[in-house]
Amino acid sequence: MKSNFFLVLAALLAACSQNKAPETQTPAAAATPNLPTSPDEVRISPAQVQAAGLELGSFTWKNLASDVQANGVVDVPPQNRASVSAVMGGYVQSVAVLPGQQVRRGSVLAVLRHPDYLKLQQEYLQSRARVTFLQQELRRQQTLDAEDVGAKRKLQQAQSDYASEQASLQATTGQLRMLGVSLNSLNQGRISPTVTLTAPISGNVATVRINPGQYVNPQDVLVEMVDPSHMHLELQVFERDVNQVHNGQQVLFRVPSQQHGPEMTASVYLVGKSFDPEKRTVNVHAHLEPERTDLIPGQYVAASIQTGAARQRTLPEDALVQAGEFSYIFTQVGPGSFRRVKVIAGAAENGDVALRLLAPLPDSTHVVRRGAYFLDAELKKGQDAEE
Repeated sequence: MKSNFFLVLAALLAACSQNKAPETQTPAAAATPNLPTSPDEVRISPAQVQAAGLELGSFTWKNLASDVQANGVVDVPPQNRASVSAVMGGYVQSVAVLPGQQVRRGSVLAVLRHPDYLKLQQEYLQSRARVTFLQQELRRQQTLDAEDVGAKRKLQQAQSDYASEQASLQATTGQLRMLGVSLNSLNQGRISPTVTLTAPISGNVATVRINPGQYVNPQDVLVEMVDPSHMHLELQVFERDVNQVHNGQQVLFRVPSQQHGPEMTASVYLVGKSFDPEKRTVNVHAHLEPERTDLIPGQYVAASIQTGAARQRTLPEDALVQAGEFSYIFTQVGPGSFRRVKVIAGAAENGDVALRLLAPLPDSTHVVRRGAYFLDAELKKGQDAEE
């Protein structure tokens, strides 16, 4: 009986072991890809490298003409600008010019009228007559003094009166000349209630700020004129580039209206010694070569100052990602791993762009020469995913 019991127990255990489900094997955890250690680092698979057509290489050294980019305006020297005002206040009787009109020096710009003009001319004529009388009186007293007949006091009084009135006449004469009143006509007794404003320089009328019937004060600017015979460029160069700019360097520039054709030329004449604390720029004055008449003072220009040829690091244009004032390149830091580096792009020649590195990189650095925009897109995609 006991042997049968053990046989039955063994059979039951064997049946249980056969019916027991196999243990589920937990698969090994998938290998977690290494995450970039820097926000400027991107990692891609070998398949992506091949699909994007990435081309690796190194910097190429070439002799390129270096330049400094600058913006500015067409301008004229201060002596080629004129602001016309009234010497004495008055009412505008007529305006003889329009904005943009070309006039010669001495041309009539406007006519003013006021009773004070009549009064000043009257004072001139009265003073002139009194000077004549006092001059005659002085001669009489000098004659009497020479004959030892007249009193010394009367001679001294005559001398004083004559000198005082002569000074008054000279002052009144100066005021009338500033007003533009003809003294020849006035000496003939012709008094005019009007005065004319004339052009102090030859050039173009820039603005006209008066109209008939308007009262103007001496401090008001009535007409502005510009003489475009000697135009130049006023350029703004960033503080970091100003040490490369020197007198005599050639400047190539364009204006917005010139989309095609050769660039216009100028030469650096003066480099400023102070900079704008807000824009961090220095003014550079350049003379046009040759002089031009098809430009307008105030026009915006985009210029390139040629600072000379130099041996520089270069990369193909496809290796750079443009980002405003700066550009970016990508360097290889490991298999499938690339780092974005900020640089400043310089002159371009035959598809190669000169670079200014903001941080030192050895010449042996592996650089992405083609496919930089693909890496930049992947970098931004990864940054957006993290956000």
